[in-house]
Amino acid sequence: QKQLVESGGGLVQPGGSLKLSCELSGFTLEGHAIAWFRQAPGKEREAVICISGIGGIMNYAASGKDRFTISWNNAENTVHLQVNDLKAEDTGVYYCAARLPRCSGPAGNYLTWGRGTQVTVAS
Repeated sequence: QKQLVESGGGLVQPGGSLKLSCELSGFTLEGHAIAWFRQAPGKEREAVICISGIGGIMNYAASGKDRFTISWNNAENTVHLQVNDLKAEDTGVYYCAARLPRCSGPAGNYLTWGRGTQVTVAS
């Protein structure tokens, strides 16, 4: 059974950084794409960035693309999301999701989801 578990969220001051983790169980990145989504209060879930096992990274951030970095740790079977220079508008629940085999923007194209981790940016 494919499962995803996010961790690493918390309260961060504006300008700070955070590294989120998405641990895969029951499968690996090979043949899959893992994306990070976020959902701000009262807003729709939006794609942030994605990595696929066949190669390639897709950055879907509407602005500040260079603040988001995605990486794969094979030994941990984990996808990481590094977010730098955090802003108040980055506040929300961050989810990771999996699909076969390539990255895609719409949330509806992903079948496997984690429960999310809360990120709050406030001073």
